[in-house]
Amino acid sequence: MDAIRAESLVKEFGSVRALDQASITIEKGELFFLLGASGCGKTTLLRCIAGLEIPNSGRVVYGDRDVTKLPTHKREAAMVFQSYALWPHMSVGENVAFGLEERKVPRKEINERVDEALAMVHLEGYNDRRIDHMSGGQQQRVALARALVVRPKCLLLDEPLSNLDAKLRLEMRREIRRIVKDNGLTGVYVTHDQEEALSMADRMAVLDAGRVMQMGSPDEIYRNPLNSHVAGFIGETNLIEATVDRIVRDDDELGVRVSCDAGQFHGRITRNNWRPAEGSKVLVSIRPEALYADNSGVPINRVKGKILDRMYLGSNIQYRVSGAGEHLWSVTETNPHVIRADGDEIMLTADPMDVTILKV
Repeated sequence: MDAIRAESLVKEFGSVRALDQASITIEKGELFFLLGASGCGKTTLLRCIAGLEIPNSGRVVYGDRDVTKLPTHKREAAMVFQSYALWPHMSVGENVAFGLEERKVPRKEINERVDEALAMVHLEGYNDRRIDHMSGGQQQRVALARALVVRPKCLLLDEPLSNLDAKLRLEMRREIRRIVKDNGLTGVYVTHDQEEALSMADRMAVLDAGRVMQMGSPDEIYRNPLNSHVAGFIGETNLIEATVDRIVRDDDELGVRVSCDAGQFHGRITRNNWRPAEGSKVLVSIRPEALYADNSGVPINRVKGKILDRMYLGSNIQYRVSGAGEHLWSVTETNPHVIRADGDEIMLTADPMDVTILKV
């Protein structure tokens, strides 16, 4: 396995700049996610890492090797595509063996390595099965086996679960993570599915307009977004514009008091190198699950509103609440014992640690 670095990559397609000084570092043995909306540059970045695209500038490094202009097959990386790209006229074993045959590996070794790769994805004995007789989840496993059979150091996956139903996606999430970890691979995985990334990744990078907006572990990015794009893309959040009243330092924790037509809020800064000036405009970000019903009367981080509608989902219930200043608040209550009715008034609050203050 290798560590992977992409350094200041720029990739242009005509007048469109798909990557704009994009840099990431992926540690050895890490399952790293590239996450973002359609058109953000995540697949282009993966293709540059794979050698399927050559950047206009910048470089790609595997371990201590500059592989920027090295052909794909010499990078010791294997790619799994969204469409699986399996040969329908070949059997499972023939599909898995294809890359080894291209490399002129002896037949005896091919047979042994095909059996080994199918065992890795729990498809022992499926060598002679026709591809069109396999389920979607089984076909995905065949595509993984075909990538693993060449014994890559890096496994690159481009939205590999997008064609599967919800139940199969959950099953394959665990399976892909197991395969990467059990085989000591460095994995790079592209998706637009936030839940997929949060549940599988060791670390991730969130991209927008070809730029890397933030890198970190799932909990770091979810709890400490650096800007409103990341806060709004990773999960759901309530964003409100406010004015800084003052900076507050409690027990070495830097906090900010702000006010707006929705009320007064006390939150924390997630950017280490940023200190908002008093009177400046900022954004307040509060996750729906951080808001809870409270009638204590504490004036800070307090939202008074009326329930507009609700969505009951069993393990939780989601409310839309109309508050002061015509703000609409999303609220999620887990394991609900009482279901409030539309039109009910409600008083909400949030802990200052769950309130983040962001640049406008």
